[in-house]
Amino acid sequence: MISEKKLKSLILFLIILNLKIIAQENYIEQIKGNDYKLPMQFIKAGHFTMGSPRSEKGHFGDEGPQHKVYVDGFWMGKFEITWDLYNLFVSRKLDSNQIVKGKDSEVSINVDGVSGATTPYVDMSFGMGVDNYPAICMTQLAAVKFCEWLSAMTGHFYRLPTEAEWEYACRAGSKTAFNFGDDISQLGDYAWYVENSNEKYHEVGTKKPNAWGLHDMHGNIAEWTLDQYIPTIYKQRRSEVKNPLEYGDKVYPKVVRGGSWMNNSNRLRSAARRPSTKKWKERDPQIPKSKWWHTDAPFVGFRVVRPFNTPSEEEQRKYWKYD
Repeated sequence: MISEKKLKSLILFLIILNLKIIAQENYIEQIKGNDYKLPMQFIKAGHFTMGSPRSEKGHFGDEGPQHKVYVDGFWMGKFEITWDLYNLFVSRKLDSNQIVKGKDSEVSINVDGVSGATTPYVDMSFGMGVDNYPAICMTQLAAVKFCEWLSAMTGHFYRLPTEAEWEYACRAGSKTAFNFGDDISQLGDYAWYVENSNEKYHEVGTKKPNAWGLHDMHGNIAEWTLDQYIPTIYKQRRSEVKNPLEYGDKVYPKVVRGGSWMNNSNRLRSAARRPSTKKWKERDPQIPKSKWWHTDAPFVGFRVVRPFNTPSEEEQRKYWKYD
């Protein structure tokens, strides 16, 4: 017969295992006092081949050589962040509704200490739509600070995805040019791009999701990642790397992924990378130019991730101080 001590140990193990299983379920984030819901999809940890082969149609030199990458588990927004939620960050009208931090909170910051984006002097949606449409034109700094604000409001730690996390989630287990395969004739079922967008972005979630339940990973708007853009970085990865992230102090270039409503199919591929540039705020009349808005980038936005393993407070601050 099993001893009482072993029985207690087994029960404790099963409780911990059950909690981990429950923790890995999808969930919906919501800010108190607002009806907007943010669905989060759980992405299991795993290995994948990052980049694309030279034989892939549309391949660019910065996508190779292909290499093995391992990423820890995380939740990712089912949709791109929309104006409905982003404007709450800009206006800061709901800051008083931040959650009361407790022992189960992943962050301890107060929302009053989070820098807020300035109100834009023009309509940054450019008349393309606001309700349930993706937020655009923000700088990477603004996207990062939104994540910090959302963390303070909810008690859950949010940040931008790393470039590796983004591609892993986009591929959803696929090894083809797109997460649905290589057949370009199917792209219109999954993405808004130059061929079908009618020169504007569209409501999130109106195209088919990938195998892991994520919408608009191809097209609609391109998405910020945390990484500094280094065109030759893949050549430095000779063996499998774990959770790669290219830190960098330079404001430009940062990596943008996914392609947008303005791009052709080549830019929408799972492995396609794009560097940001200061030209994205070229027509900003302010002196100095805004650190929050890209007046000439109506094609870039973002989605958020929440890592399964919550980083320390020191690491959290590092993720939120990108500029």
